[in-house]
Amino acid sequence: MEPDSTGSKRQIAQAAALVMVLFVISRLLGLAREVIIGHQFGTGGDLDTYLAAFRLPDLLFQLIAGGALGSAFIPAFAGLLAQEKRRRAWRLASSIINLVMLVLTILSFLAGLLAPILVKQIIAPGFGPAQQAMTVDLMRLMLVTPIVFGVSGILMGILNSYQHFLLPALAPALYNLAIISGAILLSPTMGVEGLAIGVVVGSLLHLAIQLPGLRRRDGFYALRFGLGDENVREVGRLMLPRTIGLAAVQINFLINTILASRLPSGSLSALNYAWLIMLLPQGIFAQAIATAAFPTFSALAARDKMDEFRSTVSSTLRAILFLSVPATVGLIMLRVPLIQVLLERGAFDARSTEWVATALGFYALGLAGHSAVEILSRAFYALHDTVRPVGVGLGAMTLNIVLSLILGRPVESGGMAHAGLALANSIATLLEMAILWVLLERKAGGMPWRELGSSLARILGASAVMGLVLWSFLYYLGGISPWITAIGGILIGGGMFLLAAMVLRAPEPVSVWNMLRRRKSN
Repeated sequence: MEPDSTGSKRQIAQAAALVMVLFVISRLLGLAREVIIGHQFGTGGDLDTYLAAFRLPDLLFQLIAGGALGSAFIPAFAGLLAQEKRRRAWRLASSIINLVMLVLTILSFLAGLLAPILVKQIIAPGFGPAQQAMTVDLMRLMLVTPIVFGVSGILMGILNSYQHFLLPALAPALYNLAIISGAILLSPTMGVEGLAIGVVVGSLLHLAIQLPGLRRRDGFYALRFGLGDENVREVGRLMLPRTIGLAAVQINFLINTILASRLPSGSLSALNYAWLIMLLPQGIFAQAIATAAFPTFSALAARDKMDEFRSTVSSTLRAILFLSVPATVGLIMLRVPLIQVLLERGAFDARSTEWVATALGFYALGLAGHSAVEILSRAFYALHDTVRPVGVGLGAMTLNIVLSLILGRPVESGGMAHAGLALANSIATLLEMAILWVLLERKAGGMPWRELGSSLARILGASAVMGLVLWSFLYYLGGISPWITAIGGILIGGGMFLLAAMVLRAPEPVSVWNMLRRRKSN
């Protein structure tokens, strides 16, 4: 008999609805940020400098306090709360905050000290001396952000464990607003340094918005490190493999930066724009649902409700694929008019559009993979297993790096230039999704994959219908206006996908409607 997991699914649906709305706001602000940056800097060398300088601060945050810490901290903290061990949970939180602050402060100081060597030898060896010097200055300015984001990330984990998603989801919006302010108010006179100042101010706002939510949680802070605490050690044990996996991801980003610095000027900027546009649907759908689902996964695993766990993971995956597969088709087919509408103005010219569209087409191929990995990896983390997903991630990122070295060569050397770097990422991510898919069934003691496979077949069929309709639309009406093509394509494509999905009797539209109707009736 089907396990009674309605309560868990409804909880995820309600939380995901809130987070998704706020993620839409944040992503729209992020889009506005890129429009403004594109208007002022296009795909030129100055923006390449800013993006290269951002790489090391982001690396430090990701390795010490990013996804690795969240995936290890939330299961441990949520598990203690589920077992009604509140004081132990808050002692754990205090220890992790203090350890993260200490480690990131030391590493940021050392990175600032060694910045000239790191930039010249590792991060951007293809830049000229003046561009490298500017990269060093920007990097040192932004090295305060890993410390601030480290603490803010833990606070987000605490609030999410209490099923509080409002303030954590608002934090990225404030971050984007700060960068937008820096671009508008400071960049006209300070150049890309204005963007860097916006990043620093944004990180402080990202932390500050979390603090009011802690007042109603009856928690406390203690000045302790707790290295002998078994829960702190458990977080470290879970975090280590994930950190290794994220190191591989960041190394891949670093290699992309190195390779792009040796390609024609603007290649790194084009990749960045394409990556961010691809992340728009991925952030709105996959990250919102995964953020809402992770605490529920962790609580079900902590209470050993495995039937409900398996059913909940399966339904969440189906929802992710229902949203991400048609988004992939839409991005590939409408990429040129979308970029023209969003970015083509000021310094961002037709050449920039062509470069970004080329990269976006290849990045979009991996959208469903990126989205599914968000859910699959969190299912493993909820089961306190970081070894398997990290091992798979290491293999995928190794493949990514190898393919990047082959495909990312200049065109005159037989490569695909910046488009090859995007294609390498998509191939590796899709393979990662497939392997995690198989391993989770073994880890969880079986999964309802037949049900998931049936849904996926219907989703692919409806997406194929959508693609044919969009091809006809672009063939006959695509040259009228970028605005008409982009907006009309989204409306027509989305409408045809939904209609085809209902004709093919895909269960997801009805399930989502029922969840929303139950929520309204409550």
